[in-house]
Amino acid sequence: METTLRGVGVSHGVAIGEVRHMGTAVLEPPAKQIGPDDAEREQGRARQAVEAVAADLNARGNLAGGEAQAVLEAQAMIAQDPELMADVDRRVAVGSTAERAVFDAFSHYRELLAGAGEYMAGRVADLDDVRNRIVARLLGVPMPGVPDSDEPYVLIARDLAPADTALLDPALVLGFVTEEGGPTSHSAILARALGVPAVVALPGAGELAEGTVIAVDGSTGEIFVDPSEEKKAELTRAAEQRKAALAASSGPGATSDGHKVPLLANVGGPADVPAAVEAGAEGVGLFRTEFLFLDDSKQAPSEAKQYEAYRAVLEAFPEGRVVVRVLDAGADKPLDFLTPADEPNPALGVRGLRTLLDHPEVLRTQLTALAKAAEGLPVHLEVMAPMVADRTDAKAFADACREAGLRAKFGAMVEIPSAALRARSILQEVEFLSLGTNDLAQYTFAADRQVGAVSRLQDPWQPALLDLVALSAEAAKAEGKSCGVCGEAASDPLLACVLTGLGVTSLSMGAASIPYVRATLAKYTLAQCERAAAAARAADTAHDARMAAQAVLSGE
Repeated sequence: METTLRGVGVSHGVAIGEVRHMGTAVLEPPAKQIGPDDAEREQGRARQAVEAVAADLNARGNLAGGEAQAVLEAQAMIAQDPELMADVDRRVAVGSTAERAVFDAFSHYRELLAGAGEYMAGRVADLDDVRNRIVARLLGVPMPGVPDSDEPYVLIARDLAPADTALLDPALVLGFVTEEGGPTSHSAILARALGVPAVVALPGAGELAEGTVIAVDGSTGEIFVDPSEEKKAELTRAAEQRKAALAASSGPGATSDGHKVPLLANVGGPADVPAAVEAGAEGVGLFRTEFLFLDDSKQAPSEAKQYEAYRAVLEAFPEGRVVVRVLDAGADKPLDFLTPADEPNPALGVRGLRTLLDHPEVLRTQLTALAKAAEGLPVHLEVMAPMVADRTDAKAFADACREAGLRAKFGAMVEIPSAALRARSILQEVEFLSLGTNDLAQYTFAADRQVGAVSRLQDPWQPALLDLVALSAEAAKAEGKSCGVCGEAASDPLLACVLTGLGVTSLSMGAASIPYVRATLAKYTLAQCERAAAAARAADTAHDARMAAQAVLSGE
């Protein structure tokens, strides 16, 4: 009998197929003791396994490219963490086998992360994946991961590690469903980049029996177990209608009555540019520059290396707009040469712009490289700072840009509630705002984006979050300046209409989402979007806000 389950839809599309479960995690190794004469050999085994796993993660990153590469390279850095390896060596020296020492050292580090604040606790899944891969190699058993199958299937997992998500084959993996995760988790972001329908935060997903046929609607978050032929046909028709609308949609983003809403792409480096161009992006709304700094956590990349990467992206969008976010280090993106190692809560400590202001030479080099990369190009360069809290932060960043001789617009990201509440003050120092809805939700609701248990608070439809977006957009309008959204909220076509109605002036998203948003915006007038936005803000829950906006736009 057909039953319906509901999770959080994070990647558009419909997938219908049989359930296949993720390979089980590595079992806990036995606590065998070794003699003193075996310690050196076991320490060597551990180091070899760590290096092999790190090399495999880097290789997967090179194959995947773009944002996935940065995520996987960060995981490789976890595997090679000197403190972790020192702990492994100590444990082996007092009698543990290599595999047991790795398991126990990572378990200890896991406890520290779990208690170190929102961001670091959210990386526990990544840490577990690295541990499981190292232990599997030491035990000589298959790596946990995506199952082998000759037939297409829907993948079910507790959670998906970036290493698994990045190299999913869309020809075989029709879609995936996870018990944990949230709308802005690494898995969700990579799923959208791959164009694979996905639903996360579905309680009991692991209980779906192997081989059961399910239908996954990545737009609504609905899972239909043993769907009827009628339901399959209905979902297939809806998917085909969406494809037809996408094919008919082209050109700049705009509402049906001609109100322009530039649709920009979020990119993690030059490798992401071709997909953005193919999707018809009108520029780049968020150029994440962290990928350059993850190659070597011991020192910042040279000005020449940065120049090459920036120039490649700027050249791809002649006459277009490219918004570059300067290095956002700290919290879940620690760098040995920049970020403190002993902060009790890194998510609430020295991260983003705070880190750069503590290391002005790193900021100066990045801004100088950007200035040189833009020379002679007709591109509209804009540079923004992450984690701006107030006007003092905004002024410090704008001053640094001017001192570096940067000919560009200077902007501030709104990721902290204080920035939204005092947006008009901040706009006295900078020329535009860009809303990072992922972090803004995280800090507004004290809800980590990686923790499925609080995913309802990470839902970008939360009325309180919409209120903060409206405050920022109204401030920008009053100052005659722009206010875009570059967080994952912009990738939801219905929410894109609401954001437009709130006064947002541009939307930036993963390239795969641009056609969906363009086609949906083109169906409604600005007035309809404004009424939908008002209805959403009048609701008390994220679900009711979505339903209220949908009712307005569908004419119900």
